[in-house]
Amino acid sequence: MQVTRSARSLAVALALLLVPTAVWAQSAATQAPARDVPENKAADNGVEARVEARIKDLRAKLHITPAQEPQWDQFAQVMRQNARDMNQAGMNRAQQIPSMNAVQDMKSYQQLAEAHVQRLQKLIPAFEALYNAMPPQQQQLADQVFRDNADRRAQSRAGR
Repeated sequence: MQVTRSARSLAVALALLLVPTAVWAQSAATQAPARDVPENKAADNGVEARVEARIKDLRAKLHITPAQEPQWDQFAQVMRQNARDMNQAGMNRAQQIPSMNAVQDMKSYQQLAEAHVQRLQKLIPAFEALYNAMPPQQQQLADQVFRDNADRRAQSRAGR
């Protein structure tokens, strides 16, 4: 069964948003929208540091050109905002867990899953604009980078 490009893109975007609940419980700090984040800013929150590392890694692997900067910056900003939003949602949930019953716990997890979907709905168009600005060879590179990431995640899950 062959996976379509949009399904693969959706899976990859979801993978970018998935942040373990234990990490969400860390304190959230507001981050400036600047492209380069000061080292002390990235170090004060594990989620932000991870997202910044992912942004830096993707930028290098995708060989973003100066002409692609506007699309890249928009994509990176959406990633940062999504991380902040999901971190806050996770912190809110973590604070409420001690007083939740089982049904409330399930409902709060559903709300978290719905928040993931809402963030994907913002992330996909931002990445799509970047992807569409790429020449075919660079698109193929992006496809492979995202495919490799999905494979690593699948292997990681299988090893648990």
